[in-house]
Amino acid sequence: MSFTVPDLSGDRSEQYRQLVEQAEALVTGEPDRIANAANLSSLVFHALPDLNWVGFYFYDGRELVVGPFQGKPACVRIALAKGVCGTAADTRETQLVPDVHAFPGHIACDGDTRSEIVVPLVRDGELIGVFDLDSPIPARFDAIDQYGLEAVAHVFLAAI
Repeated sequence: MSFTVPDLSGDRSEQYRQLVEQAEALVTGEPDRIANAANLSSLVFHALPDLNWVGFYFYDGRELVVGPFQGKPACVRIALAKGVCGTAADTRETQLVPDVHAFPGHIACDGDTRSEIVVPLVRDGELIGVFDLDSPIPARFDAIDQYGLEAVAHVFLAAI
């Protein structure tokens, strides 16, 4: 199978609609969470501008453990309620952080990161993990990104 990441067009909401369609096409018929997380990390990393890390952390029953990602090497384990990822996992709420240096307890896996968004992955009330995006640009993420990335996360959860 060959997959090309086409350029997104239109306004940002339309671009996310296209990205969700691409995500659905990529995971259709594949139930393996590692395979899907790997492909979705790559898709989003290459489709969206100004990112330096895109990936998944999976909950192992005690803490978050790094899964497939695109970017520099990452922190391997993150405790619940620690950093942006741990906070998203603990609260089960998306964390939209315009300045990671102002976030209490931020874990600096990549010193170039200035803003971050983390979407919790919850299915049937059970924490699966988090979907994490970092940017070297302050305030890179907004409500449009949150809505679009939550939709990508839903595609992931529906496939596994």
